[in-house]
Order: sequence, then structure tokens, then C-alpha cells
Amino acid sequence: MEATAVSTSAPGPEEFDRNVPRICSVCGDKATGFHFNAMTCEGCKGFFRRSMKRKASFICPFSSSCTITKDNRRHCQACRLKRCLDIGMMKEFILTDEEVQRKKDLIQKRKEEEAAREALRPRLSKEQSHVIAILVEAHHKTYDESYSDFTRFRPPVREGPVTRSASRAASLHSLSDASSSSLGHSPESTDMKVMNFNNLLMMYQDDGGSPEASEEESPHLSMLPHLADLVSYSIQKVIGFAKMIPGFRELTAEDQIALLKSSAIEVIMLRSNQSFNLEDMSWSCGGPDFKYCINDVTKAGHTLDLLEPLVKFQVGLKKLNLHEEEHVLLMAICLLSPDRPGVQDHARIELLQDRLSDALQAYIRVHHPGGRLLYAKMIQKLADLRSLNEEHSKQYRSLSFQPEHSMQLTPLVLEVFGSQVS
Repeated sequence: MEATAVSTSAPGPEEFDRNVPRICSVCGDKATGFHFNAMTCEGCKGFFRRSMKRKASFICPFSSSCTITKDNRRHCQACRLKRCLDIGMMKEFILTDEEVQRKKDLIQKRKEEEAAREALRPRLSKEQSHVIAILVEAHHKTYDESYSDFTRFRPPVREGPVTRSASRAASLHSLSDASSSSLGHSPESTDMKVMNFNNLLMMYQDDGGSPEASEEESPHLSMLPHLADLVSYSIQKVIGFAKMIPGFRELTAEDQIALLKSSAIEVIMLRSNQSFNLEDMSWSCGGPDFKYCINDVTKAGHTLDLLEPLVKFQVGLKKLNLHEEEHVLLMAICLLSPDRPGVQDHARIELLQDRLSDALQAYIRVHHPGGRLLYAKMIQKLADLRSLNEEHSKQYRSLSFQPEHSMQLTPLVLEVFGSQVS
């Protein structure tokens, strides 16, 4: 035998190193795996199977010591078969024709079952994936996570007389500070905080209906100019987002305006959840000047009748841990509500909203297979927003009736909220 002859022993499957090139132990050709108990190429595998099935008996025309290589393996069948046996190939591993057929049938059956499972597997259509991609891009283009534009607003001023609402809000804020350290350390911590939040509000219930409580002094609302600019800026961004929702720009101008005016504050509340901080119940929009607590919003003229359910809404929405795709779909569904005041083409808007709802449900099935109730919880958030919208409108009207306060609002805020149907 030549020095280049193939080794007569081969490692078992458990000893095989996947990083080492696979070489046929019979002829040295490229091997395709373990066949009949030895690492071989397809050619030698077939040769051994045919020889064993035919019970072939070969005779070497030479000295029964031929070197078997890739090029000469066909020259001496006797030495090739002997080589197969020497490296450990076993005829017991060869399947009968019936066994081969059963194996083929089993493989085919498994392929068909996998194809059936694949057909039933939830998936997003190409159109739905495209719509979601458009909405995510629209959100990115109209929501600056650096909040750099906030420096162009009238500056926040947090001084000034403390109103009854502001003092209550400060109590709420200190309560959240006191319990923030425990948030996340136990499943009950957030629920306990909400419970304490409710208890604190109950303490205000008795004097809430008294003449003294309703006769709030009319102080200079120090945060109103800044937050008016913030809301005006947010309305512009919501308009930009709406224009990129597929189908929105095909609506009549009247319906576009009706949808935007009636849903703008709801979409703003949804978007603000991105900056809402569960630890201290504040909205963090960059540096310390742009970190807004409940007390700040009372200094813009809003009372706890709005802020209490608003904070509960923000906490509940944050705890849903929505994907960005789910968040933008919820905003678009909120905006395209056919039952908004002043809407004319209800059927067309409902069709657009239904497509978005279908995409949201499909996304949840694909990416939240365990979130059976997530869609229902998200739709409930839209119902909560309607109540918040009503309270906001009520408080806005009260604010705008006072000339010294309404003059601090921007023309866009006056236009959007001043013409809402109550």
C-alpha cells in the first residue's frame, strides 16, 4: 500500500469534529456523512449498498492489496468492498426496500404536516407590513426624542402663588417620590402606589364640592405660556404624523380637519407616554427644565379632575409594554375614528380604521402570541382617552373664558380646541 492510502479506521459519529473537512474513509473523496456506520462519499455508500443487496462476490485480478482512490475506485471492486468492510461499514445498517419506502413516506408526511402548520401560522400580509413600516417612519419623522425644539418655547416658570389644586398635586408628586424606590422590586409595588394615589384623592373628595374649593383664586398661571407652546408644537407634529397615514390625505379637507381637531389631544396623550416615567410619575423631555410633574400642569390651569385620570392612563399604558409598532398603530387608529364630531364620510374612515385594526391584531398574533387580551386592553385605552378628551375640553373652555389666560395661548391651540364640538 502507498503512504497516501486512507486509514483503515474511522471515528464514530460521537467523535466527529465538524471543523475538520469530511473525507471518505474508503476512497478519500469528499464525504457527505456517516453511511452504514462509516464516514463515506455518496459513491461508496451506493456501491456498498448494491454489493450487499446483490450478495456480490468480487475477485481482485491483482494481489488483493489495491490502493483505493477517488480516481481508481471503479477499477477493483473486490478491494473497494474489502476497504468498506475494513473501515466498519455494516450490512445490518442497510434498509430493505420496504423500510426505505416507509422512511420516504414518513419524511413526506412530516413535510406535509410542517407545510400545514406553516399555512396556519399567523403572519402579517405584505400590505400590513408596509403600512406598519410607513407609520413607524412617520412617527420617527414627527417625534424628536432629543426634545431639542423645547428650547424655542417660552421658558417654563415654576414660581408663583400656590393654588389649592397645585398643593394637592404637590402632595401627589411627593407620594410618588416616596414610593418610587420600591417600584419594580415587587409585583405589588405599582398597584400599591395606585391604591395610595386613589386614597389621597379620596381625602380631597369631601371639600371638593364646597364653595371654598370651587372658588379658586385666579393667579398668574406661570407654566401656561410654556405648556401652551408645547401643546401647539405637539399639534403640529400630530398633523405631520396624520398626513403620512395611508389614506388620510385622500379624505376630504373637511374630514381631515374634523378628525385632527377632535383627536389631537388624545394622540398627544398617547405620544407623551414615550416620555412618561413610572418612577416619579413625570414626563421627562430632556434636561431638568423640561421635566414636567403634576404640579407643573396645575400651574397651566388644569385641575386634578383631568390629571388624576391622565396619570392613571399613562401608568396603565406604560405597563402594557407596547412595541413601537403597536404604539404607532394605536395612534393611527385613534386618529381615524369615524364617530368624531363633524365627520362626513363615516364609511370611508371606518374602512381605513378597520385596516389598521386588522394590522394591529395580526401584529399581536405574530409578535405577542401570549398576549391574548392585549388588543382588547389597547382598545380600552381609546375609550379612556375619550373621557380624558371631554375633561380637557371642559377645562380648556373654563381657561379660555378668562382673557388674561386665553391671551397666553397660541393661535393654533385656540383654533384646534376652541372649535371643538362639546
